Amino acid sequence: MKKITYQSFEELPVVMMVPDMANVLGIGLTKAYEISKEKGFPCLRLGSRILIPRDRFIRWINEKTSQSSVLL
Repeated sequence: MKKITYQSFEELPVVMMVPDMANVLGIGLTKAYEISKEKGFPCLRLGSRILIPRDRFIRWINEKTSQSSVLL
């Protein structure tokens, strides 16, 4: 999969997949899949696909950083 560099959140696809999330967070795929399984992570599961709505993902990041907690 080709790695895409995003300059802002607005450039992200409206619905991302786990590799997109890993790219944005600068983490590996294994860790990204672990995060996607955490309670409260904003994703939609359709069969084996995990879809992550951009707006809810951004809100999740903001909530995590405002709590001053460690993501990883």
